[in-house]
Amino acid sequence: MEGGPSNKERFSSAEAVMLGALAPGVNGPTWNTVKIAFLMLGVCLAAMLSLAFSFSDSSLIFHVTFLVLIAAVLFVLLSSFLAETGLVSVEHQMQEMGLSKENVGDKSNKSN
Repeated sequence: MEGGPSNKERFSSAEAVMLGALAPGVNGPTWNTVKIAFLMLGVCLAAMLSLAFSFSDSSLIFHVTFLVLIAAVLFVLLSSFLAETGLVSVEHQMQEMGLSKENVGDKSNKSN
């Protein structure tokens, strides 16, 4: 084993999320982005719910509570689905799409 750079390439989170949007499977940075989006959605819905309670409007409270329920169910379903299927590495997604360095080298050799 060499003491040089590791075999794994380092990708920025933005690159990994963009790659995750196009490739099959869900990678770690994409799942983290989805969790942050759900957290921000929860904060917004909590603010809306507090405003609905301050207005004492029962129909508004019902509708915002229903939105909170929908968001919570969606997050639980996504989490359970990913718990069963697992996450995919960014390197594996690149190989699936043919963007890894090994695949690029193979294509250039085949074209000659």
